[in-house]
Amino acid sequence: MAHPAICGKTAPACVFSDNLAFHPPTLPAVNPHLAQLQPYPFEKLRALFAGVTPNPQLKEIKLSIGEPQHATPAFIMEALAGGLKGLANYPTTQGVPALRNAIATWCGRRYGLELNPETEILPVNGSREALFSFAQTVIDPSKGTPIVVSPNPFYQIYEGAAYLSGAEPRFLNNLPENGFAFDYGQLSEAEWARVQLFYVCSPGNPTGKVLSLDDWQTLFALSDKYGFIIASDECYSEVYFDEANPPIGGLQAAKLLGRTNERLVMFSSLSKRSNVPGMRSGFVAGDAAILKKFLLYRTYHGCAMAPPVQTASVAAWNDEAHVLDNRNQYREKFAACTPLISEVLGTGMPDASFYLWAKTPVADTEFARGLLEHYNVVVLPGSFLAREAQGVNPGTNFIRIALVASLAECLEATRRIRQFAQQL
Repeated sequence: MAHPAICGKTAPACVFSDNLAFHPPTLPAVNPHLAQLQPYPFEKLRALFAGVTPNPQLKEIKLSIGEPQHATPAFIMEALAGGLKGLANYPTTQGVPALRNAIATWCGRRYGLELNPETEILPVNGSREALFSFAQTVIDPSKGTPIVVSPNPFYQIYEGAAYLSGAEPRFLNNLPENGFAFDYGQLSEAEWARVQLFYVCSPGNPTGKVLSLDDWQTLFALSDKYGFIIASDECYSEVYFDEANPPIGGLQAAKLLGRTNERLVMFSSLSKRSNVPGMRSGFVAGDAAILKKFLLYRTYHGCAMAPPVQTASVAAWNDEAHVLDNRNQYREKFAACTPLISEVLGTGMPDASFYLWAKTPVADTEFARGLLEHYNVVVLPGSFLAREAQGVNPGTNFIRIALVASLAECLEATRRIRQFAQQL
């Protein structure tokens, strides 16, 4: 019996017994649904810009990512620092009562809702994490292959959440000729029967479309008929332009229509409202039965909000003065920049949010590359935010311009975009 201490370089395998040979390990199995994921839009953007040398005579202005760049209010930072003693304790997944009560009070102030903070509100680490994990909770792949419906263009998390829950995404095109509204006729009766989850984003990313009460009523009727859950992404709800007409929310629409919150859950966030994207703080509210299951999932998921963040979040939800100041800054930027861009690109004021969805005279990818090369302004090609559906990619020949920088930078970027477009 041979038991060599060191395998010879020419030996085909290390022999540990007369009958057993050692073979190098193979790669472990992974979730096959990962292969269905497309590169994230900003990975595509890096690949698109490979080999491009930006104009060195101009300072870079980045308007590609929806990252708020207004200053974080000092009182929120002070509350965060003041909560550091909480690091000595494990946080609960459900969050402290003070945070749930602050969120419930805000929902009452903003939407006229009367939510039970014990059963109808759940703090989460930003709406992105919750939108993804929610699908993992509510999709039942044992009933054939479920369908998750998404707007198109859309926030890419919806698609990833669908695939990794074992479902198939279906995209409803939001086109300018239809006022960026849903065309529900794009799905067949057989497809509607398989729908388990419908993501809706209002105000929309990237179009800025706000659903009306009639729009909500139509969507609720479909949910009643086919039994699917509505996930209402409302992370842009506090960036709007008319103080007398804030965007209507999903739970608010249900109340106005005399409905309960059955099969309806809203997702909100402090990131855009309070300029704290790094805090990763938001909440989910709505159907208590669904949230009970979501809480169970999240308990095992291990994603409780850190105690200092909870403390700072209470302070943020309890204050509206900084939110009004935030809106005033966006209102000033849109008033100054939109007319300049609309002269050369097909765009106008959105209903809400901080994006301009602008039509380009050439391919959106070509426009974005040329703008970076010649004017050092970064925008996101619209085709990266959409998928082809019904033979159309609704993001083709559009760019998303995020007016998140300072007024001076946004104006300078707008002038450069205008000059570049005029040359084309």
